Parts: sequence; structure tokens; C-alpha cells
Amino acid sequence: MRALIVVCCSIVFLLAARVTRAQDEASPWMLMSDGVLFATVNHQGGPRGGDEFRSTNWWMGMASRQAGTGQLTLTGMLSLEPLTATPQGYREIFQAGKVYKGQPIVDRQHTHDLVMQAAVVWRVPIDYRTGFTIAAAPVGEPALGPIAFMHRPSAADNPAAPLGHHTLDSTHIAMGVVTAALDHGPFTMEASLFNGREPDDNRWDVMDPGPLDSWSARLWFEPSAEWQFQISHGFLKQPEASEPGDIRRTTGSASWFRRRADGFTAATVAFGRNDTDHGAFQALLAEATDRRGAMSFYGRFESVQKETALLEDALEAGRVLSDPATQDGSSLVTALTLGAVREIGRWRGFEIGAGADVTSYVVPYALRPSYGSHPVSFHLFLRVRPPAGHMGRMWNMRMTKPMS
Repeated sequence: MRALIVVCCSIVFLLAARVTRAQDEASPWMLMSDGVLFATVNHQGGPRGGDEFRSTNWWMGMASRQAGTGQLTLTGMLSLEPLTATPQGYREIFQAGKVYKGQPIVDRQHTHDLVMQAAVVWRVPIDYRTGFTIAAAPVGEPALGPIAFMHRPSAADNPAAPLGHHTLDSTHIAMGVVTAALDHGPFTMEASLFNGREPDDNRWDVMDPGPLDSWSARLWFEPSAEWQFQISHGFLKQPEASEPGDIRRTTGSASWFRRRADGFTAATVAFGRNDTDHGAFQALLAEATDRRGAMSFYGRFESVQKETALLEDALEAGRVLSDPATQDGSSLVTALTLGAVREIGRWRGFEIGAGADVTSYVVPYALRPSYGSHPVSFHLFLRVRPPAGHMGRMWNMRMTKPMS
């Protein structure tokens, strides 16, 4: 059965180019699709690092049409990462979040489930400037955090998740979401009820049923097509299986995206804070991508508080270290990534690029025995995107605003 699922999903990804082309112009449905596949040689530096060859990938499809007085949109998002990046994830030093077989995932970014989103969205106009939207998803994203990193153009060519993912946008794969939104001109207010628990070990199931025991609220301000600002706050009921306790998450972000005939420039600055019963953990992110013709350049700067006890090997010897700068059991990790991608060709509309990046870290005192003083990581990768449809790529999309 699993092999059949993999084959079917692979066919869906390879035929993504045909989704928009096959649309019947007389059909009431508007279709859109997007995705990416990275085939990556991944070297993570320092004693806790290592080398591997992995693929991270996703594909998303969308269909929208008039339904009564409103607009009905169906979205689905799939990933083959459980097969191509192992169930426990790909190497990324200083990363932490979720569990696998009862153990915390540390120094790895967890893989996404086969089904990353399945949502029904209905928007009803109230007047020419105002609309009401209701969205429901067995798997989807609540109104919390900035645009998820896979859909940010500022992160479009970076094959790795941010170290601050679990302080900013990790809820984009919540297992059960209901969201309502009211938009008026440049302002949108959203509120969600959702299942705050992280997905379980089974990366191949469709969903993990659970109560809608968490909530969030988010305010967007979009003064133009280029600018997006958001602030959000949410309550997550026991999100981590290995770390009992609730989390209150607060985020704020600003994004800028300008298209040009030869490419685009995009930038995002985001801040997040998780308040837990054993301390507060913060993350600051700044990232940008600039594409001009066949070349893209990108960068990401992060300064993230990580829980020392979760990362430090010395715990096995019964010693708990803390960073003298914080004295609260957290350690401040700083990382800078610089990279570039060269477009090398097209095949049946698929865009193929080759790229590389390097990441340097500032390691806090408490973690140097385990990670070294100056670890350096790098990626070498091939990036494949399906053809963009007539509506463009699904960048800066969110569940309650899936199509322009």
C-alpha cells in the first residue's frame, strides 16, 4: 500500500505541469499548482554534524470557482519527504522540534507528512471592499505566524528550514483547523480553532484526529501588492509529546516582494516568542532572495534561543549547562547563510537550477563542547520546479487567502 501511495504521488508531481494547461477554458473552475524538489548533498559541520544525500519536496494544487454568492476554493498539498528525507528528518545542527519513536528530534529538521494540507475555503463578499471567509481543514494552517517558509519568496531557493521554525510557523501542518476571517481593504483579521498537538510518527497517514483545543488570532495589513505585515498570538495545547506543557506563541513579521521582468526581489523580517512553563524562547529571522535572469542569490540571518538541556550532550553525564549570557537554561545560537542558484535548463516547462550555500554559526559557550567553536555547514543541490501557471506561483499564499 505504501509503495502504491509513493507511485501515485510521484505521478502527481511529475504531471503537475499539465494541471493548468489541461484546464478547459469553458470550465467554471480556476486551477493552479506549484511545488519544488531539492536533491541535496547536505554537509553539517562540527562533531554533531554529518553528511547525507536527501530530497525535500512538496507539491500543491488548488481549484476555485463561484459557489452561490461566494468563491469556493479547494487546496491540497503533498510531500514525499517520508520517503526521500527519512522519517526522522534531514540533518540540520541546532534544530529541534517534534519526536520520533518517543525521542526528541535534535539536530535534524523533521520531515513533513505525506498530506501537508487539505482545505475547503469559502469567501463571501459583503461589499466591494469587505469579505468574510470561512476555512476548514483536516490538515492545514491556523492563523498564527508569518507565511510558512515554503511559500515565502524570500526563502524560495533555500533548501533548509529556518532554525526558528518552531517559534514562528511550525503550525502550518496542524491536524484539524477551522478559521474565520474578515477582510476590509488592506486589513484582514483571522481567528482559528485547531488541534495544537504536533503530528505523530506515522508520516503516511492522512491525519491525526484530536480535539480543537488551541486557538490563535492574526491581523494582516497589506497596504500594497508588495508589502505584508502581520502580528499574531496563539495558545497551543501541549504541542510537543516529549515536553508536556502548553505554549503561548507571539509573532510579528514584515515582508516585501517586488516582481520584475527578469525575476524578483523578496525580503522578510520576522520575530517569534514561545512562552512555556519552563521559560521563554525567542527567534529573530531576516532573509532575502534576489533573482536576476538566470542567477539567484539568497541569504538568511537568524538569532534563536534554544533550550540547552535539549541540545547538550553533557546531560547524559548528569550535568546541565547554561549560557552565562542568559542563565535561564537557554542558549542563543546565531547563524548566517549565503547561497546562489544558477538556472541550467528547462524540460517540458520544468525549471531546473543548480545551487550551493554555506552557513556559519556563532556557538554559545554552553554548546561548544558538543558542537565545536566554529562549525560550518553547506549544501550542494539540484532544484526542480514545475511550470508556473498563468496565475504565477503560489508565493505568499495562506489558507484563508489562497488565490489572488
